[in-house]
Amino acid sequence: GTLDFKALTLARASLQPREQAWLFAAFLAAFAVKVPMFPVHTWLPNAHTEAPTAGSVILAGILLKMGAYGFLRVSLPILPYGVHLFLKPMLVISAVAIVWGAYVTLVQTDVKRLIAFSSVSHMGFVTLGIFTLNRNGVEGAILQMVNHGIISAALFLCVGMIYERTHTREIKDYGGVARIAPVYSTLLALFCLAAAGTPGLNSFVGEFLIIGGAFRTQAWLGAMAVWGVALGTAYLVWLFYRVAMGESNPALVGLKLELNAREMATLAPLALLTVCLGLYPDYVLSYVHAPVAQLLAAGVAP
Repeated sequence: GTLDFKALTLARASLQPREQAWLFAAFLAAFAVKVPMFPVHTWLPNAHTEAPTAGSVILAGILLKMGAYGFLRVSLPILPYGVHLFLKPMLVISAVAIVWGAYVTLVQTDVKRLIAFSSVSHMGFVTLGIFTLNRNGVEGAILQMVNHGIISAALFLCVGMIYERTHTREIKDYGGVARIAPVYSTLLALFCLAAAGTPGLNSFVGEFLIIGGAFRTQAWLGAMAVWGVALGTAYLVWLFYRVAMGESNPALVGLKLELNAREMATLAPLALLTVCLGLYPDYVLSYVHAPVAQLLAAGVAP
């Protein structure tokens, strides 16, 4: 026996189709919860709501990617028959997660739950890209894993920083923050625009590759992904307007909402990465071209 990935990949021919199917289903049960995929995502909003800011940053920025990494490292190279057997359900579930997650995000009143549900939608893009089984989709998924880690961490930090001052996460309790804290509002706008997939910022290229890969697989998948992007833009614009613009909340008058030097130093590297990876995504893509080509050439691609 061995747990070496290369050895397991070489030995996959010894697995019968039925064995691959059961193994894929077993790993799917673990990876789907970790991503999390629809409909086993319900733990995520509650976990973010109860977690401190640092916990939410680690969970959204790093831990959610472990499920997607599992699909790329275990399911695709070692269990290709299982992948193809479950391919259509995986694509459908991913598309549903993108659109359903965005619709649910639109009705959230707690800013932390809003970002949590947006992660369900954004990770739907990642799993959609992985299971398109083409170069554009898989490379876009890997890039988007990096991008989502940066953006979600930044958004949860922004929420935590203002929560320390206001002790509320209800969106209705904010308003007019841009007049009191222009630097904070500028950074929040940057990260909201990045999460919406604005050209020039980091999510754009990843989502563009995934959507291109989805259209190459089936046109309706690409259409669902485009609709998810539109809904994502809607809830992020709504979030920023309710928090930073609009009528000022009298309860915020007198509070020192502006970022201090330590907080600016925390967000500055994330803002820099957001812009740099938007303008130069090849910093990440150059490292994944060869591994993705090798993965698809090994027989997992249709």
